[in-house]
Amino acid sequence: MKRFIPGFLLAVILAVPGTALAGQGWSVLAADSVGAGRNVFTGQIGYPGLTLGLLHGGSDKVDVGGKFTFNWGREGLVDATDEGLKLQLWLRIMLAKTSNVSFALTFQPGPFVYFIDQGRFDDNTAFGMALPIGFVVGIPVGSALTLNAGIDIPFNVYFGEGIGPVIPILFGGGLEYFVTNQFNVNFNLRLGPSIFPRFDDSAFTMEALAGVAYRF
Repeated sequence: MKRFIPGFLLAVILAVPGTALAGQGWSVLAADSVGAGRNVFTGQIGYPGLTLGLLHGGSDKVDVGGKFTFNWGREGLVDATDEGLKLQLWLRIMLAKTSNVSFALTFQPGPFVYFIDQGRFDDNTAFGMALPIGFVVGIPVGSALTLNAGIDIPFNVYFGEGIGPVIPILFGGGLEYFVTNQFNVNFNLRLGPSIFPRFDDSAFTMEALAGVAYRF
């Protein structure tokens, strides 16, 4: 796994065509910022849930905002279909950009609560904190389509439930198709293991979300 992920990103970067165009100049899934002084509303649905977000362009390279999520899959674990709520800060920092490719870091900390079904008379409420970080590569393909590839580590920790820290390592890609310069439809997919250090175990994790974004 550790050797495959850097190789995956290297293959993506080497595959960037020399004639790639500059796209629409903003994104929510790739690496371009939304633009200084601009705002973007986003909504995505799929697995593990429904997410609504608002981003503000603090500068040409930094976006800040927030997300609200209702999940029916606990932090993307495919075998843990528990309902929960999550509220997060949303920070994006564009590291570098050329006409062919851009790079960014993301950080989305925030608390969560899950309502874990342990049987008819034995439900449990689990509280915790999500501290996800990510690295993404954005690749414009023509003027209307932007692809992305990245690595996400949506680290999370449970308080007082015996679970402790969980370390997901997810990789994958996605796309944004710009219907207009203000509006895009998008899809993102991340896959990989979640590691449970306390139990010396892991579980398959997936995030597969489709949605829209509107800039105003």
